[in-house]
Amino acid sequence: MPDWIHDNSHLIGWLAVLSVATLVLSAVLLPVVIARIPEDYFLHPEPPEGGFRDRHPAVRIGVRIAKNLLGVVFLLAGLVMLFIPGQGLLTMFIGLLLIEGPGKRRFELWLVRRPAVLRGLNWVRSKAKRAPLQVEEADEPTASR
Repeated sequence: MPDWIHDNSHLIGWLAVLSVATLVLSAVLLPVVIARIPEDYFLHPEPPEGGFRDRHPAVRIGVRIAKNLLGVVFLLAGLVMLFIPGQGLLTMFIGLLLIEGPGKRRFELWLVRRPAVLRGLNWVRSKAKRAPLQVEEADEPTASR
């Protein structure tokens, strides 16, 4: 193992730089993104249409591809950061939220309905002087008799 580390010291150096950059970017950008979420965003079963719906179809497709590729990059970087210092779980979480896929909205709603998560999001929004996020309570499964 020490030979591999010595042979790949440049790679490890770049991973460390990526780790620090992700930490700084997440600390700066995450509060901005949270503050920009419309307060009723989580009241709807489907997210509202994005700002690109009036654009040329090629632009919409290009933006979707770029967003998904960025999500994959964040997801892979987060996996690597689980083994080196950095914000691995946070980076993976950002990647998952960028990638489009089946069940994504259900996952978002499940996550934001957690009291600790909602409290944290609304704390960040209060610092930005934004209204708290509105969420519907999850339907409780009925007990079978």
